[in-house]
Amino acid sequence: MDKLLKLLKENALETPENLAKMLGVSVEDVKARIAEYEQTGIICGYRAVVNEDQLDIEKVRAVIEVKITPERGGGYDRIASRISRFSQVDSLFLMSGTYDLLVFVVGRTLHEVATFVNEQLATIEGVLSTTTHFTLKTYKDQGVLMKIEDDHERLQVTP
Repeated sequence: MDKLLKLLKENALETPENLAKMLGVSVEDVKARIAEYEQTGIICGYRAVVNEDQLDIEKVRAVIEVKITPERGGGYDRIASRISRFSQVDSLFLMSGTYDLLVFVVGRTLHEVATFVNEQLATIEGVLSTTTHFTLKTYKDQGVLMKIEDDHERLQVTP
């Protein structure tokens, strides 16, 4: 990954002027490279990392391990593409190991997520099994700590 992409991953709000200074290139070069990354699909979007525990919203997140039967000629792609189209699906990854797909979903309630898994995900042809894990608390998301803690791990001793 080049230096410009690394800097944008750390802070997508950084101005092209500052990026150009950090990289020792012209502002026009930075803008052109960013535009090319966006057009070619290397940069797919920009998002803020939000600590949702700080908000008063009803939201349930779950991680679902999915075992599937790969299709002849298409492997995992057709089923993964179908699963990715559900509005409840936030992220989807092909994995190595004991399951094939790792699906991150969001719903308003436990029941809503469970209904999605039982009625929509598990019923897809080729899906062999699912294992659902509900998230209870977020400590770190996309490389960002959700709560800054004191650097001191030892208890203070008082006289």
